[in-house]
Amino acid sequence: MSTATKLKRIAMLSAGDLKKTFACIMHHINLETLWKNFDQLDPNKAVGIDGVSKKEYKQNLIPNLDDLLTRMKNMAYIPLPVKEALIPKEGQPGKLRPLGISVIEDKIVQGAFREVLEAIYEPTFLDGSHGFRPKRSCHTAVKAVREYLLNNPVETVIDIDLKNFFGTIDHKILEGFLREKIKDDRFIRYIIRMFKAGVLSKEELIVDDRGVPQGSICSPILSNIFAHKVLDEWVEMIQPHCKGQVKLFRYADDVIICCADESDAMRIRNTLPKRLAKYKLELNEEKTKMVPFSRRKVDQGQPQGTFDFLGFTFYWGKTRGGKTVPKLKTSSKTMKRKLANVKAWVKTNRSKIKLNDLWKTFVSKLRGHIQYYSVSFNIHSVQCFCREATRIVFNWLNRRSQKKSFTWDKFKKFIERNPLPVARVCHPLFAKPQRK
Repeated sequence: MSTATKLKRIAMLSAGDLKKTFACIMHHINLETLWKNFDQLDPNKAVGIDGVSKKEYKQNLIPNLDDLLTRMKNMAYIPLPVKEALIPKEGQPGKLRPLGISVIEDKIVQGAFREVLEAIYEPTFLDGSHGFRPKRSCHTAVKAVREYLLNNPVETVIDIDLKNFFGTIDHKILEGFLREKIKDDRFIRYIIRMFKAGVLSKEELIVDDRGVPQGSICSPILSNIFAHKVLDEWVEMIQPHCKGQVKLFRYADDVIICCADESDAMRIRNTLPKRLAKYKLELNEEKTKMVPFSRRKVDQGQPQGTFDFLGFTFYWGKTRGGKTVPKLKTSSKTMKRKLANVKAWVKTNRSKIKLNDLWKTFVSKLRGHIQYYSVSFNIHSVQCFCREATRIVFNWLNRRSQKKSFTWDKFKKFIERNPLPVARVCHPLFAKPQRK
């Protein structure tokens, strides 16, 4: 029986009994899984502190993997520190975001551990959780929120902002969560070793008892387990004590809670900081807000608020037939940030890159924006972004020298020869009616 089949068996057992524990799982980390996870590594990714690339590791792949597996069986495998790379925060000039870069061997092991953890925990995750899960994405989360608002009574939406979620996950608390289902001590000991490997920042080794490195292969599933225990299960637990229906939607640390009763929303909002503090998490009080979002009140002529989720602003609008429905558009903050990024990029590269190469990159950027933001109701915002981004590029191309590179008419002819991608609905939020 292959390891993949055995992992499916684990997933079936976990789905059949949510309290099921697993006492012997370390044997699923074998040569087959290590080889598979090596193959899945991107050869173009940055190397860790040992400087070994995928190409170099592959030169003696079988001996390397055999040696790695032997060390793991003997509990002699020690993960190396993660190399910290600071990358600019999108839309926040001067601010940097830490990214962890592991060595090749650690990436291989993390991938194997992730597969086992996903087999155990994926069946236990709740329907409102969408981040870093198979067959789920930002767009499934956005669609689920809209469908819920359309089909269920909602009075208030709690828009939650967690302060540095990934960097404040407590290792001991997470270990306790893992031990509830995993009784294989060797498996847990290796997870603890991953935590204790530390981060190499500016030649200084930092070992903390909090945080999972962003960029680590295991971080998404571990952070999902933590948020599931702290938030998702808690909302399910308090539901019977609420006057109306309460529903949580979460993508990683981007969280909203829809409440059918305003008093429920008030109680949840007041209790939330205490719940988070119990697990050493913190609420960003300034950015967390309660938003009135009632279709009933809209129909009565009372203005309602808006809230942002995954780069989209949700609001109440009207169909052509006059029916009130939840709609969404690119949030204004996201629009400004993305346009600022385009400006910074073309300003920096207009004189460094040949025009054709610059234009190909710009087209690729537009295509990526269209692919993400082109959902139902949002085509106008996407078209506005494409027009404004193109205008920004036109203006900065004309600053490459004292003499203008383009008139607007010449620029339009250039675009005709090198067409821009066309905005279209890439992610419909509702099913098309079937023709009879």
